Amino acid sequence: MSQTVDRALSILPLLAEGPADLGQVADRLGVHKSTALRLLRTLHEHGMVYRQSDQRYRLGARLIALAQEAMENLDIREIAHPHLVRLNEQCGHTVHLAVYEEAEVLYIDKVESRYPVRMYSRIGKPVAITVAAVAKLLLADLHESERRALADKFEYPMYTSRSTPNAPAFLKELERVREQGWATDLGGHEESINCVAAPIRGADGRVVAAMSVSAPNVVVTADELLTLLPLVRRVADTISGEYSGRTPAKDPV
Repeated sequence: MSQTVDRALSILPLLAEGPADLGQVADRLGVHKSTALRLLRTLHEHGMVYRQSDQRYRLGARLIALAQEAMENLDIREIAHPHLVRLNEQCGHTVHLAVYEEAEVLYIDKVESRYPVRMYSRIGKPVAITVAAVAKLLLADLHESERRALADKFEYPMYTSRSTPNAPAFLKELERVREQGWATDLGGHEESINCVAAPIRGADGRVVAAMSVSAPNVVVTADELLTLLPLVRRVADTISGEYSGRTPAKDPV
């Protein structure tokens, strides 16, 4: 039975590449055409594959609908939270999780620092979109035309001398973030607060959320905080794997 299930499931990645005929399916599985046909018929009955008029098979609407429904019901905060807590336990600093919604970047989770000096950020509150590290990651993943359109609409308040001054500078920063795969805010919003952030990606590789570690200068310097970047990126990759289904859920690292 397990071999039958394994063979049936092996058909789906093949059809994800495009329609295939019975012979191609049989060749990929290394089985006789009659065996491949039985598997295809069963998958067809459940709506997982569809037989076209040219007798080739493609992925079925039911499978696509199930995948979409599963993605819509995934709660990135629920998946990420235990990892954010574990990261906070390891480094002691404030950890945030943020998403992009309707031209705003919002914090959806926060684990407070163990140190007496606290940040005033709140869950549900928009971030300073032109300087925040999580915002840079989320906006950098947008298509270039959308990035440019948004950049032209934003105002660029100079919170500090390190704030992003204008749209050209913002777009240049987003391109750099897009290339390197991580972001920082080193005193751009508050002179005394530094932040490093990493992206959380879905199954298609697109950024679905961003997580960050922030700390004031009185606790750690910017250079000291930057040494945590490899750890932050590993945690983000772990969350990405669980969210996208590439890796099974495991204890937070």
